[in-house]
Amino acid sequence: MELGMIGLGRMGANMTERLLSGGHQVVSYDRDPEAIQRLVDKGASGARSLADVVQQLTMPRVVWLMVPAGDPVDQIIQQLLPQLAREDIIVDGGNSYYKDSIRRTQELKQSGIYFVDVGTSGGVWGLKVGYCLMIGADKEVFAKLEPIFKTLAPEDGYARVGPNGAGHFVKMIHNGIEYGMLQAYGEGFELLQASEFNLDLGKIAHLWNRGSVVRSWLLELAESAFTKDPRLSSIKGYVEDSGEGRWTVLEAIEKNVPATVLAFSLFARYRSRQEDSFAAKVIAALRNEFGGHAVKKE
Repeated sequence: MELGMIGLGRMGANMTERLLSGGHQVVSYDRDPEAIQRLVDKGASGARSLADVVQQLTMPRVVWLMVPAGDPVDQIIQQLLPQLAREDIIVDGGNSYYKDSIRRTQELKQSGIYFVDVGTSGGVWGLKVGYCLMIGADKEVFAKLEPIFKTLAPEDGYARVGPNGAGHFVKMIHNGIEYGMLQAYGEGFELLQASEFNLDLGKIAHLWNRGSVVRSWLLELAESAFTKDPRLSSIKGYVEDSGEGRWTVLEAIEKNVPATVLAFSLFARYRSRQEDSFAAKVIAALRNEFGGHAVKKE
């Protein structure tokens, strides 16, 4: 198939390369000319602008966005609209909020343009092993794009999970679960690190992946990380979040679902960014006030 790929960061570039290796024709565009050239060198067509992307595609056109969630998606859609026609398809493969995807579907429908939301998981390993694709779309549009999904995903690694918005909703919950899993592994390995046994954390990660009920790809990655840096001494304990965890917790509040682990794992990330927690200072001061417990001075 033929499609345009807008956004050639780590995910967009690797997805483009996988599509090219699968025999698809890709018109690539990014604000960085060097990013475009790297894909042109691998067989993609390069575009000078968003309008140029559309002009190089055959109708009905497919334009896939791999850009940051929020305003960047809306801005690109608005710039694309004058160039597009009825029956064209815009795919958002980024981590957009599912309610935004529902809104965009309704807005584009007025112009006869289809919208597809694709929750994409796989990270930097997707180029080699494929991407897990959680797709929200009309059944007919999904069928048109299925050759693209088959190339990007491993076997059984893609599915239409529901109508528009469902793809990004499922990816949002997926990432919320990821937060909880990462927190559990992080706390467990901290306890191992704090023991008196001088444990080999990489060896334990490898061991747990051989028949243990906690085996996972994350443990494979943990083994890799500990092999490179056994005590992670080169890494600062600062953990960013990209939005999906927050949206998951908000959804739990709206739906009255007690997502306690997911909520705590999000707040633990906030704590990781504090050089010195003021809340901890308050707790230490109060323990000193009511019980005379010693406090550490700056």
